[in-house]
Amino acid sequence: MVAQKTKTRLEAKYQEEITPKLMEKFGLPNLLQLPRVSKIVVNVGVGRHLENQKLKQDITDTVISTLTQISGQKPVLRLAKKSVANFKVREGAPSGYMVTVRRDRMWHFLDRLMNLAMPRIRDFRGVKAGAFDKAGNYSIGLTEQGIWPEINMAHVSFSHGMNVNICFERSNPEMSRFLLEELGMPFERKDD
Repeated sequence: MVAQKTKTRLEAKYQEEITPKLMEKFGLPNLLQLPRVSKIVVNVGVGRHLENQKLKQDITDTVISTLTQISGQKPVLRLAKKSVANFKVREGAPSGYMVTVRRDRMWHFLDRLMNLAMPRIRDFRGVKAGAFDKAGNYSIGLTEQGIWPEINMAHVSFSHGMNVNICFERSNPEMSRFLLEELGMPFERKDD
């Protein structure tokens, strides 16, 4: 007997509540035309911090630990593709860590980002509404890893930020924004 997969809270909301709204608002007759979240990529750049040889191991351990705790996956080391003299970057030098989450982990990560981490940002007024690219993908920059409830800042020797990219399939900026608003993304409000 095959066990039935249980849906995450946001995935169920997307399929049951948001799908009909998307079809009605954008006039999409087919379910396969609907935009959907395909993956979330989290990046942490460490290139400039690795110049200090004394702190190099502490920095890499902290970044790996942070990304593992918040995503549930081990991050991958990314190397510089080109040498850039102005930024003191050499080809093949470590430049950052990256983790890509998909399926259930993606929905859990998005839920925790919107409902647990973002409200803990100091002086938070919402995320920028104009950070979409042409394909409808959305990017958020977080300045500190301490907003995640899983991270105990007393045990961290190095504070760092991260970039979170929410990638969509079959979308454009208008559809992506509508989908994220319906999921509960706290976009900043324009006060008149």
